[in-house]
Amino acid sequence: MILPILLLASQPPIDCANAMTQTDMNVCSYRDFQSADRVMNEAWGKAVTKAKAADKQGPVGNFNRLLDAQRKWLAWRDAQCLSENGPREESGTIWPLQQNGCLKELTEARTKQLRAYGSAGN
Repeated sequence: MILPILLLASQPPIDCANAMTQTDMNVCSYRDFQSADRVMNEAWGKAVTKAKAADKQGPVGNFNRLLDAQRKWLAWRDAQCLSENGPREESGTIWPLQQNGCLKELTEARTKQLRAYGSAGN
């Protein structure tokens, strides 16, 4: 287990702006998706704050509906990207790039929705 870590540590950092190998492109696409996911989580936090504040004003249920919608959206996003790209074991080395790209695109769209929810009426 230590050997793979040492090999990764000895590799030069990946320049994602100029990624040339499939492995580098896959790693960079994953980083892009993770970045989009972090931004979505920030928007989620603001939407939650707004929903909980609305629950205090009454009627209640805003947060629970938002949470339910987000859970269903996450399941839909993952299923949608899998339907577009198929399972990894039936694909080649480009699969992570395609899957991460799909996840990133849908996550960015959801971020816009959450931001709109979090800022509506403010």
